[in-house]
Amino acid sequence: MQNSINKAKVLVEALPYIQRFHDKTVVVKYGGSAMEEEGMKRSFALDLVLLKYIGIHPVVVHGGGPQIGEMLAKVGKKSQFIQGMRVTDGETMDVVEMVLVGKVNKEIVSLINQQGGKAVGLSGKDGGLITAKKLKLTRGTNKGGMPEVIDIGMVGEVKAINPGVIEALEKDNFVPVIAPVGVGEEGETYNINADLVAGEIASALKAEKLILLTDVDGVMDERHRLIPTLNAKQAKRFIAQKVISSGMIPKVNCCLHALEKGVAKTHIIDGRVEHAILLEIFTDVGIGTQIYKEPR
Repeated sequence: MQNSINKAKVLVEALPYIQRFHDKTVVVKYGGSAMEEEGMKRSFALDLVLLKYIGIHPVVVHGGGPQIGEMLAKVGKKSQFIQGMRVTDGETMDVVEMVLVGKVNKEIVSLINQQGGKAVGLSGKDGGLITAKKLKLTRGTNKGGMPEVIDIGMVGEVKAINPGVIEALEKDNFVPVIAPVGVGEEGETYNINADLVAGEIASALKAEKLILLTDVDGVMDERHRLIPTLNAKQAKRFIAQKVISSGMIPKVNCCLHALEKGVAKTHIIDGRVEHAILLEIFTDVGIGTQIYKEPR
């Protein structure tokens, strides 16, 4: 009996959050170990299906770096990275698009549908969803004192998002699953960082939440303890003080950018935790780091 009562208490605790987020959009960046372990994949899909059934609109943006690396190795092409970005020539771009759009995207769609959801796969090319432009990287300075421009090929950044495609799917109770591939003004294809795409899509939809699934607990302080809550000002200060460093910097900057453009709250959480999304949204404590924009 006590077991049943405890389950009822969990549902009651979730009720205010269900009421608050009903009919709101939550954008989830899906990647890392959560995409690789079978139990975590099923947990992720169940979380999304539950969100949809209680009236919350999940939108998924996925990565696929390891899968791309595996396929490139199979075709005898070596992966090369500069400043964390994959150097993407024309041949590599073909492989990237094939893996992200043709393989990973369809696997996620199938996974959600198997758990009772209605998922639809998209890339940035569908309905002009993601218009992109070439990403320009720079480093140091050359002899003339100007930063050196590095050409890393068909790597892009988001120029514009057309939210109408996603909104139409949401109205028909579909879960959009988006591969981070964009299209340029001349029809050229660009490979775009999935975190950045998720942030831009959340901004365009004025989403209630942006959730980045990672392979760490969240943002850590100088003593390597989890920071449950940060406001934007604190996050910027921690970056300046190098408390937030390395690969966490772009994720936090992605959250800060989304907050500036209208997203209500952002979250960096450990996707290796079973039902991580539900725990972060529907419990009082949560499991990762919440970053919000402080009141003016």
